[in-house]
Amino acid sequence: MGRDVFISYSHPDQACAYEMAALLEGQGIACWIAPRDIAPAADWAAEIIEAIYGARIMILVFSAGSNDSPQVRREVERAVHKGLCILPFRIENVLPSKSLEYFLSAQHWMDAFPPPREAHYARLCAYLKTQLNGLKTPPAPGAAFFEPAEVLHIERQLAGYLGPVAKYLVQQAALRATGVDDLVARLAIELDTESERREFARRCRVGRSPA
Repeated sequence: MGRDVFISYSHPDQACAYEMAALLEGQGIACWIAPRDIAPAADWAAEIIEAIYGARIMILVFSAGSNDSPQVRREVERAVHKGLCILPFRIENVLPSKSLEYFLSAQHWMDAFPPPREAHYARLCAYLKTQLNGLKTPPAPGAAFFEPAEVLHIERQLAGYLGPVAKYLVQQAALRATGVDDLVARLAIELDTESERREFARRCRVGRSPA
């Protein structure tokens, strides 16, 4: 039976990949990772392909090492052919090689540098939960009703700073916010600097539907 997440990484990043797997599995997200999940005396290539085809999402631990890894490139290629969602989790400030860029150019990125990575793992976990399970939390008493187009506009502005995890953060904040301004204020605290918070709020106001 397949796992929720296939973790692709190069050998120098094994500690990060195993740390990630342990954290995700602690939150109930089933992961497949080599060599841990390859049976003794099994055909490695066959096991990896089977795991990719049984997964729902691939997390690529992206670094200079994985950028130059033929094995990682083959795994990404298989995932693309299968139509699997790929999320590069970038632990170093490097850009994809030409061979990987062909497969990843349309994908979202989640930056996870500089360390420590705990906050980045938490964002990754939140993103995976919303992708795998959907939103199930009921709204809080007094929460406002938001027009879908308005929520999408705010989500797009936040995604410019935080990437795909913005969708989850907006959904969660919308369950408690009492209005649009409150929603924007709740989301602004996710940003690192005051200048980013002000610019985010400005962008959210631009294009907003009149009341």
